[in-house]
Amino acid sequence: MSFVERLECPRCKNAYSAEVAHNLCYCGGPLLVRYDLERLKKAIKKKDLIGRRADLWRYREFLPLENEQNLITLGEGFTPNFSVPRLGQALGFKQLFIKDESFNPTGTFKARGAAVGVSKAKELGISSFAMPSAGNAAGAWSAYGAKAGIKAVVVMPEDAEELVKKECIVYGAKTYLVKGLISDAGKIIGRGIKTHGWFDASTLKEPYRIEGKKTLGLEIAEQFNWQLPDAILYPTGGGVGLIGIWKALKELQAIGWVDGPLPKMIAVQAEGCAPIVKAFNEGKTESEFFEGAKTLAGGIRVPKALGDFLVLKALYQSGGTAVSVTDEEIIAGVNQTARSEGLFICPEGGAAVAAAHKLLLAGFLKPEESVVILNTGTGLKYPGLVNVELPTLEKGGEI
Repeated sequence: MSFVERLECPRCKNAYSAEVAHNLCYCGGPLLVRYDLERLKKAIKKKDLIGRRADLWRYREFLPLENEQNLITLGEGFTPNFSVPRLGQALGFKQLFIKDESFNPTGTFKARGAAVGVSKAKELGISSFAMPSAGNAAGAWSAYGAKAGIKAVVVMPEDAEELVKKECIVYGAKTYLVKGLISDAGKIIGRGIKTHGWFDASTLKEPYRIEGKKTLGLEIAEQFNWQLPDAILYPTGGGVGLIGIWKALKELQAIGWVDGPLPKMIAVQAEGCAPIVKAFNEGKTESEFFEGAKTLAGGIRVPKALGDFLVLKALYQSGGTAVSVTDEEIIAGVNQTARSEGLFICPEGGAAVAAAHKLLLAGFLKPEESVVILNTGTGLKYPGLVNVELPTLEKGGEI
């Protein structure tokens, strides 16, 4: 049983049935899932979560699946929210946390969107999907597509991480590389969809990926015992996770599960690709295409996000901000976290660590505030981050 009322375009407010497959609104805007929150509020209480399965499906009333027979899972979600006191002390925070998405299947938070997106695709009778990806989304959707028996077609930039390319291949996805950015991959997918009739699973071009990412917000709220943190830093490429977290918190607020001010939402980008930061600093409601995008953090190398207006709206509504960091600061964030907390985070997570320190020095964040950093994946997928020559000893040698 689902509490979904409709799909809705946040731009023009056009409504669509959730019983058939949809991509974008007629106006070109993304579609969001809207729930009957009054019915949902009566159907579930916080105490009902006690003893439930330890994955994102524990929040099934907040999710769009009608029939649990269509549920596709690899054990995603309910990842740890680590207190990181040594890193916090080094950066100047008294209450610093890392929500560590490396514990997900395929090693990244992309498993959340894939789990819900593919489950709903199965329920809607979709037999194949196609998507552009910087890498990790392709790996996750390929895995869940394999589990569901749904054909996957993915296009990635040729400089995507080698491990992710192999991941897609081993899951049986039809995998292509493009000499360019994710935006170039998106154009190729768009043409292929018209030719071959695949379902378009691109970021925000289907309504359900965001519902999987939304569970990040539900988990953070539950893990903080429904007393929300002061700020959440999110590495922002397409921005679906940030949009999803904000959507979750607003839904929790609407049903009375949380009260008081919601966290400041902070979008973190790389200086080499910072369209959201530029738009925020200029007070705009949409971003412009970022020419010459370049950063080692492939997950946030998105020159223009379809949902940029939703990201910016969340930043403005929450009293948050947008900040960019250099690639050198990203690497330093990865290394500092590993050496102080034993967590090998991805470069996107390293960007958020660097951004937290930068915002503390600027006075936007305060030492006593509770701050959550989203680490979106495992550093083990990025072997190129570590380039050192180790000393080799002769047999019987000494150190």
